[in-house]
Amino acid sequence: MAKKLLQTAATIALQQALVVGSFGRHCLIETDDGQRLIAYPRGKKNQAVVGDRVQWVATGDEASIEGVVPRRNLFYRQDEIRTKSFAANLDRVLILVAAEPEFSESQLARALVAAEAEHIVPIIALNKCDLREQFERAWQRLAPYRRMGYQVLPLGLAPRSDDVAEDGVAALVQALSGHHTLVLGPSGSGKSTLINRLVPDAQAETGEISQALNSGKHTTTSTRWYWVPALDAGAERGALIDSPGFQEFGLHHIEPTMLAQCMPDFRTYLGQCKFYNCTHLHEPGCAVLPHVGTQQDDRISERRHSIYAQLFEELSQQRW
Repeated sequence: MAKKLLQTAATIALQQALVVGSFGRHCLIETDDGQRLIAYPRGKKNQAVVGDRVQWVATGDEASIEGVVPRRNLFYRQDEIRTKSFAANLDRVLILVAAEPEFSESQLARALVAAEAEHIVPIIALNKCDLREQFERAWQRLAPYRRMGYQVLPLGLAPRSDDVAEDGVAALVQALSGHHTLVLGPSGSGKSTLINRLVPDAQAETGEISQALNSGKHTTTSTRWYWVPALDAGAERGALIDSPGFQEFGLHHIEPTMLAQCMPDFRTYLGQCKFYNCTHLHEPGCAVLPHVGTQQDDRISERRHSIYAQLFEELSQQRW
């Protein structure tokens, strides 16, 4: 009887909260009434990521994370050595690239595949529309992604010319309104500028977190959640999740045979090949290969097929 009473008391004491910051082994959680607490996992390893709902109990003025509520998705990358989780329970992944410096199409494709694998809607934003010549070249490089149905938005976060009348921020805010969005972007793409533009108090909030942790160094490689006010009264507010930059984006958690399913331009022709295990690289009777290499709307660009081939080889080799 005593043991049963203890179990009942422990169950009652469990509360739920949202993870709004991740700093190595410890997290920042936000309760449903807006209170924020530093939280530590029970055990050595922190399994919770930003966007998770967690169960917790109070331990003095901090919290102990007792469990993670089942997720609807998890956006992450994985290479030969480690897995890096970005965030959970996402509605959107915003991939921010710039007209200058030139973005890596391979990295863009990898991020898109990771989003598709978790059924998260990706949005591509091309920044620095004020650099007209560079922007036009970059916009043309993104033509295959517009053709396959991705939303690609022009953006000018820091216009340098008075004749740039539309910076694209309003359209982006509309696309992200009410959604929980992870922001990805290489160095120089304008990710920090975007966060500060859409969340005016972001820098102050980061400072408060640093003070709560008693050190600023913990926030330099952290992942953080920022609430974005609703556009209309009565509408749900959205959120932006700022993540550390990365040089590589491994996809070792994806089976090579599932790769084409995560690429919309390939997906159109799947199930029509002569052989059920077609790799879409060289087989006779492949339904994909005849559509590679032209500029028509229903075709696959040669660059996209080349990226697919590189990824397929990479994912196949790591399973031997």
